[in-house]
Amino acid sequence: MCKDCGCSITRDHHSHDHHHEHSHEHSHGHHHDHGSLHSNPQLNDKKTLSVIHKILDKNDHEAAHNRSHFEAHKITAFNLMSSPGSGKTTLLEHLKEYTDLNYGVVEGDLETSRDADRLTAKGIPAFQIQTGSACHLDAFMVHDALHHVDLAPLDICFVENVGNLVCPASYDVGTHFNIVLVSVPEGDDKIEKYPVMFRKADLVLITKADLLPHFDFSVEEARTQVKRLNPDAEVITTSIKDGDSMRAVVDWLNAHRSQ
Repeated sequence: MCKDCGCSITRDHHSHDHHHEHSHEHSHGHHHDHGSLHSNPQLNDKKTLSVIHKILDKNDHEAAHNRSHFEAHKITAFNLMSSPGSGKTTLLEHLKEYTDLNYGVVEGDLETSRDADRLTAKGIPAFQIQTGSACHLDAFMVHDALHHVDLAPLDICFVENVGNLVCPASYDVGTHFNIVLVSVPEGDDKIEKYPVMFRKADLVLITKADLLPHFDFSVEEARTQVKRLNPDAEVITTSIKDGDSMRAVVDWLNAHRSQ
């Protein structure tokens, strides 16, 4: 979570009420208990964990609200998570060629709107969230973004999370399913190195499969690692250059639509 990766906790939520409450607790801890925090590291850890638990509890409440919002519009939502450069945006660009489903995208990046611009250029509705220093999306960010997306014509909605194999796994953003991508150039060892992410996956996509002849990547080993961590996760090997593999992704999406 953020306490491990350096992302500022105070940026985790954009609700004014939440931010005020957190700021008060944070300030109180520094000024009133300053000496005891240094003299008792265990107390410091407990206070930190208490704040984090409150953040996650509030996030989970907002995530449930987001899911209800999607369901009210008969939309199934999918959270896309991966390291940077695994092909999330490219997959979304090309998916349009293989499905009649209307889909929109909530994009998350630290800076720029480049990914959202790429999608809108293809006629795919997209809204960009710029997180600044936060290395993941949370339910509050997604809630704010949904006010800028016309959900009425959509069948499904993707939340493309910030490229990161650690923190996004800890934050429910209010989607129904998690899709985790790992690309061939990254190596098949990433799955066991970042187990939390893959334990949360409903679908794992091994992307850029057209590069398999050029990299030391074992699809079978990757599949074995996924199944060891998460026996219920499905694994699909895909490439935007392979129509059959793209259609397999579309088939999975259709099978998991709840509306």
